[in-house]
Amino acid sequence: MEAFLSDGLPIAFLDEGPRDGDPIVLVHGFASTANVNWVFPGWTKLLAGDGRRVIALDNRGHGESGKSYDPRDYHSRTRMAEDVLRLLDHLEIGRADVMGYSMGAWITAYLALDHPERVRSAIFGGLADAMVKGIAGQETIAEALETEDEASIVSPKGRAYRAFAIQTRSDRRALAACMRGSRQPVPPEELARLSMPVLIAVGTKDDVAGSPEALAALIPHARVLPIPDRDHMLAVGDKVYKQGVLDFLGERP
Repeated sequence: MEAFLSDGLPIAFLDEGPRDGDPIVLVHGFASTANVNWVFPGWTKLLAGDGRRVIALDNRGHGESGKSYDPRDYHSRTRMAEDVLRLLDHLEIGRADVMGYSMGAWITAYLALDHPERVRSAIFGGLADAMVKGIAGQETIAEALETEDEASIVSPKGRAYRAFAIQTRSDRRALAACMRGSRQPVPPEELARLSMPVLIAVGTKDDVAGSPEALAALIPHARVLPIPDRDHMLAVGDKVYKQGVLDFLGERP
């Protein structure tokens, strides 16, 4: 992966597909990486094969990007969305489609709100009106990530996040800081300002994302893509999700 400095922190990214193709930026979820979220499930190959320039970053605190242990460095709007903006600047890309999954959808939403001229379309994967309502249990998850005594973790969600962090060989201390510092709820009244096409893709068995219909009702040009019989984890590489995104990108202005 290549890297550039964003506000002094190295951000790793990959850049694949034809350079003259329509660019799309992929923003992964919490405790994941560009490889885990986008390369291994076949997204980068699929989108590049569709003639698109595919850019995917490791969010700060994740993968090969720089780590901070200060929660203030992970604010979704003022830090993590700005990393994506600076990546576009670094690559001299004026405007791109942007797809985020889970935490990445939060980041995508703030990028679209604060820099709408840079976002051609926005795809929110694995996150619906939870981006407005928020998700409870952040401190419990952070504590589960930090502890060395795994037997002391009583929260099933904490155990699940810790197991995923270990599976992805993540810096658990950095992830704990990210969990405490990110995921600021998006003000619902601001979503009415989004003028670009928006796709909300959520598994029908996802118990994390919230209601996609409720989120779509807040956004003028949003549509919902249900991903049948998939939960929050299994929806990522689903063929219905992939085809729905290809159709959406092919139809948007």
